[in-house]
Amino acid sequence: MGRYYYTYIATNKNNTVLYTGVTNDLARRSYEHKNKIINGFTAKYNVNKIVWYNMFSSPYEAIAAEKTIKGWTRAKKIKLIAGINYEFKDLDPSHPTAR
Repeated sequence: MGRYYYTYIATNKNNTVLYTGVTNDLARRSYEHKNKIINGFTAKYNVNKIVWYNMFSSPYEAIAAEKTIKGWTRAKKIKLIAGINYEFKDLDPSHPTAR
């Protein structure tokens, strides 16, 4: 089984903040966001809910996707999320209702 890399968008409880990131372990990164393990933007703004992600076989593809999405308007990011997760539910892979 190969290694996978994820580009993801996370938000806070009220869906007012959008954060785009890359990880090689989505469950671990979700845990870090929920528990504010890493100080910075996501901890400060309570970004703790993954609402969109895409999986890649190459870290370069995941990073390229992250850079592309970071350049988008908020409206375009919301449209991307709503395409698979209209209700902005938490897609934490360790959660039983994740996609």
